[in-house]
Amino acid sequence: MNLAKLEPLLLKSTQGLVSRLRIFCYRLLGFKAGTRNRMEASRCRRLSQIEIGSLNSFVAGCWLWPLDAEHDGIRIRIGNRNFFNRNLMIDACGYVEIGDENMFGPDVYITDSNHTFGHSLSPQEQPMQVGHVKIGNKCWIGAKSVLLKGVELGDCCVVGAGAVVTKSFPAGSVVVGVPARLIPSALPESANLVGSL
Repeated sequence: MNLAKLEPLLLKSTQGLVSRLRIFCYRLLGFKAGTRNRMEASRCRRLSQIEIGSLNSFVAGCWLWPLDAEHDGIRIRIGNRNFFNRNLMIDACGYVEIGDENMFGPDVYITDSNHTFGHSLSPQEQPMQVGHVKIGNKCWIGAKSVLLKGVELGDCCVVGAGAVVTKSFPAGSVVVGVPARLIPSALPESANLVGSL
């Protein structure tokens, strides 16, 4: 038997079994999840505040991180058929909503809150500004991009690698840079390209 052909099968089946066990244990602690999700070595807290649909894939190192405080509702809501690459973090003090069929590159950071600052107090002593983040359907969020409080992205948006998104953009937008800005000439072609992913 060729061991090179056996290796991927063994690794995938082992990871799949561990993923199913992880999701089973998370559900016992209040995690709300649809079917056929995959979570490789992902970290979560306040599981009752997280709700995901079906057929989502979380690669190793993803963090779903609601505020570590009692809350009766949902702080992170994720739809169906999304792919989250390694080391993604969703940091939710208020509410983060992600639609369906989105693709997230590695090292993406999404937060719905900001630390305030002033001259007399340290950042740890300052109150937080809490808001929301909403990402539509069929968006492509590039590697190492950051989405900040108050951002809403319409369907089929593309966020370039390393972009820092500080404001909302409508459906079909292609944004790049720090802070992220719209690339108008890319709209028609990219909207068609993203729609076909």
